[in-house]
Amino acid sequence: MLHIDSLHASIDGTPILNGLSLDVPAGEVHAVMGPNGAGKSTLAAVLAGREGYEVRGTVTLDGTDLLALEPEARAAAGVFLAFQYPTELPGVGNAYFLRVSLNAIRQARGLDEIPASEFLALAREHLDALDMDPSFLGRSVNEGFSGGEKKRNEVLQMSLLQPRLAVLDETDSGLDIDALRVVARGIERLRSPERSMLVITHYPRLLELVTPDRVHVLDQGRITRSGDASLARELEAEGYGSAPRTVPA
Repeated sequence: MLHIDSLHASIDGTPILNGLSLDVPAGEVHAVMGPNGAGKSTLAAVLAGREGYEVRGTVTLDGTDLLALEPEARAAAGVFLAFQYPTELPGVGNAYFLRVSLNAIRQARGLDEIPASEFLALAREHLDALDMDPSFLGRSVNEGFSGGEKKRNEVLQMSLLQPRLAVLDETDSGLDIDALRVVARGIERLRSPERSMLVITHYPRLLELVTPDRVHVLDQGRITRSGDASLARELEAEGYGSAPRTVPA
């Protein structure tokens, strides 16, 4: 499903990704771990189409060249990014934002828009499934939200939009155990043979609640090691410096 080959990315002339290659098959959850400055958030930003990066290499989703698409077209193709630091949108109602986002994607795919009344019923179903307070819908997007509430809101967006590829950029950072469980529940609820997920994290806490199909170590802009879920526990115990490379550098 997601195929990345020899991906390079730099910003202001500084290289960050240095020939990164990675495959995430349909139906699988892959975790990317690595030290600070390794390029994890840059990878997420490049996949979503954030401006400012000089990029070369190959990134395809279901055979579609993502690098040739604008961010909006990538979203319509099924790419979703849960931000490490979600943006506040004062004055923009959460329910309105979610409905407009969902309908924009449906319209791009040739589907009818969902009326407001039907959307509210749908949104409440997703809130219930995630054990989230319905009051989220009546608030402005992330305005006055705690860190945990912002991350919950990202999971709600992901649940409603049903992406083909979900990229979670350190969505678990700074969360208490209750908020962490909401994030984990959202990931587990979205597991599907038709979907790939890339979970970027520093810590194995989330991976104790969600068992990834593969774990990758990103260091100095490249994948330097890959393994099963036990690799996350090994990294927690031994750190990144002691991990031998088991994939080509």
